[in-house]
Amino acid sequence: MTSLPTSIDSTSELLRAHGYVPERALATSVFLALKLARPLFLEGEAGVGKTEIAKVLAAALGRDLIRLQCYEGLDAASAVYEWNYPRQMMAIRLAEASGKATESTLARDIYSADYLIARPLLKALEPNAKGPPVLLIDEIDRSDEPFEAFLLEVLSDYQVTIPEWGTVRAEAPPIVIVTSNRTREVHDALKRRCLYHWVDYPSAERERAILSAKAPGVSARLSGQVVAFVQALRGMELFKPPGIAETLDWAQALMALDAKELDAPAVDSTLGVLLKYQDDIAKVRGETAARLLQPQAAQ
Repeated sequence: MTSLPTSIDSTSELLRAHGYVPERALATSVFLALKLARPLFLEGEAGVGKTEIAKVLAAALGRDLIRLQCYEGLDAASAVYEWNYPRQMMAIRLAEASGKATESTLARDIYSADYLIARPLLKALEPNAKGPPVLLIDEIDRSDEPFEAFLLEVLSDYQVTIPEWGTVRAEAPPIVIVTSNRTREVHDALKRRCLYHWVDYPSAERERAILSAKAPGVSARLSGQVVAFVQALRGMELFKPPGIAETLDWAQALMALDAKELDAPAVDSTLGVLLKYQDDIAKVRGETAARLLQPQAAQ
């Protein structure tokens, strides 16, 4: 287990050493979240690297990554715990058949750790030999507001209450990363319990650095052309501009096709790697792609 970084610079170096290239403000937010033991709420467009921060932190610090993927209808049974009802029913029938168990002892026995199924939030609060894990609560904006309210106890006090059993409190708080793609506004009560950072699309310089770290086999020329083209696309009115994840996918796809540089045929045939909506592809393919490539031809 690696010790926590002691400065913003060491935080940035830790992330870079594991392939994540942060801007200064993001490294500051991560450092403060670790230093103050506060959840970090990361908001931004899909594909800008929010989830990756949690994965890199877990790898860099030698901690377990516990991921809770949010969705509409998510409830405590899926996120925190549930009782193993088949085993409980079997225990009740065996106790009734033996005639030895009283109602009070039976209730105590079946609501014990032996019958408890821990889900991500409860697992994140349990003692861990590697140290407090990294808890990723991913895409919180996809869950319902009642689940947000349920999370307040976890994010405030690092504890959950199980009515039949009692309160489970973490001996040491997990490292909590909460992400949102902002498909809806998350309640202020949840945000107030977290440090907040907006993860924006990277600058061209930073995106080239990310490409160099994540796809070192891409030539400097092709990398520069890919980044310039993607940066130009983000200036257009597209339904879903490409994120960093799409940039990496596209560069790797071009490598797989043995492309040495960008040209119109290569762009037109691989736009489905970069853009995920047909209307966007139709808008870019052909003359628009050729026009966007013109400034790069002089490079």
